[in-house]
Amino acid sequence: MLNQYETVFILTPVLSDAQMKEAVQKFRELITANGGEIVNDENWGLRKLAYPIQKKSTGFYQLFEFKAEPDFIKKLETSYRRDERVLRFLTFKMDKYAIQYSEKRRSATKKEEKEN
Repeated sequence: MLNQYETVFILTPVLSDAQMKEAVQKFRELITANGGEIVNDENWGLRKLAYPIQKKSTGFYQLFEFKAEPDFIKKLETSYRRDERVLRFLTFKMDKYAIQYSEKRRSATKKEEKEN
C-alpha cells in the first residue's frame, strides 16, 4: 500500500540554475525509479533562511508530494544526507486531512493562475 508523503528540501544557493535543476531531477528520478508517483512538484525558488546554515542565508526550496512505499523514505533521506548540495530536508507522511488541504490549495492556485 502506497502512502502519500510531502518532502521539502533546501539546496545550497551557490549552485547555478542548471546545477539546481539537475539536483531536483536527481531526486525526482529517485522517487519514480523506486515505484513512487509524484503527485505535485513545486519549485519555491531562492528564499531567505530563518537562520544561517553552513554560513548561507538563502537556499533553493523544492517541494515534492508523492506516493511511495513506507520503506522508501529511509532511502530518500539517506540520499539527501549524502548529497552535499542539500542543506536541509523534511519529509512527512500526509494523513487524509493534509491530502485534502493540499488538493484544495493546488486547485485554488490553479484557479488564481487562470484568472491572471
